[in-house]
Amino acid sequence: MNIGPIYRGTLFSLAAGIVLVSAALRAPVAAQGTQPMADSAPAAMEQYRRALDAYEQAHAIYAAAASAYWHEIAAKRGLRNGKRAHGEALALDDYVLAQPPVYSGPPKPPNPLEPEVPPQRPYVPVVADFLSAAEREFNFAPQLPQSDDQFKRAYADAALGAGLTPDQVVRIYSFEATGNGSYDVEAGREFNKHARAITTALGYNQLLATNTVEIIAEDGSHFLTELQARDASLPADRQRALASKIEVLRRMIAFARSVPDAWGQHEMLANTEKGLAVHALNLDLDVGPLLQTQKLLDSVMFARRKGFARTLSAAELEMMNLTGDGNGFDMVTMPLPWRDKVPTANFFQPSGYADNPVAQRNNTVAKLIAATNARMDEESRKPGAEELASLLR
Repeated sequence: MNIGPIYRGTLFSLAAGIVLVSAALRAPVAAQGTQPMADSAPAAMEQYRRALDAYEQAHAIYAAAASAYWHEIAAKRGLRNGKRAHGEALALDDYVLAQPPVYSGPPKPPNPLEPEVPPQRPYVPVVADFLSAAEREFNFAPQLPQSDDQFKRAYADAALGAGLTPDQVVRIYSFEATGNGSYDVEAGREFNKHARAITTALGYNQLLATNTVEIIAEDGSHFLTELQARDASLPADRQRALASKIEVLRRMIAFARSVPDAWGQHEMLANTEKGLAVHALNLDLDVGPLLQTQKLLDSVMFARRKGFARTLSAAELEMMNLTGDGNGFDMVTMPLPWRDKVPTANFFQPSGYADNPVAQRNNTVAKLIAATNARMDEESRKPGAEELASLLR
């Protein structure tokens, strides 16, 4: 909500008053007519205090409602998990069926005596930072592909070898990487590589640095086995290069496993220089396709362990990618008649929901899956997606 005309007029008057009062204090003799302007400062502060009180009262009511709402979301999520663990059927009212409260009161007014300072957005590391960290921390330079086509071929081979379907691979690439994204595309830089990155999400499946650290901790041994199997078929110079890469990967695995296997722990590692160096593996022609594939494969395997018999659609797989495997599985196994009744908020943490305008706009499960499918339909017609599809035939 914008500040109303009364507040705007007050602030403009105050600004003028402060300037004139300041000039009067510096002058040897007070200029005639400055007193009314000086008197406006106390009036403006009184107006500000009244507006601030109104805001704080309204926001306190909203904050209490929001806290109760998200507490209920967490409680019902725990209830559903408990029912599943005991083999009990879920009911529709095991979900919160109301949408999250939205603040609709007056805005927080600016203090007229404290100039507003635009918030400083934190710097988000980019590909150049990942590469320099890899060199500095592990003396490692990823083997960059000669072209995106070369990386795409390696990714197609890895994805098919892992048992992913062409439909899953192409549609998720289309959704995550705009249908034309390159192997080094980073979130926020999809259309301009010099733009500001918004997260460390990287590559065809947009792995965050935390994803990379976690996958290396959990699945790095499989990658070592894969690289070692390739070694015998390579010429001598490539064998030496691959042996060096394998040694670096061993050290990165040891680093990723230096903390308990938990997302929060891996997130702390990912925010270090060594963590950014590990993230550079996504750019490597040998390891990058394995990492990008593993992110999807982990979700597929999670669903299979839970007894999900049929093949996940690309949109369902994306729900697991978007909200985490547990929440996503909860969403995609929901009976179809419930999907237009259950808010998407049930599958997010409060901060994650606040940062996800797509989930807010498409605020039921049915709407979110439909919007995801529509986006996939559109983006999969782009040249990059069509090229990937041709490699998966």
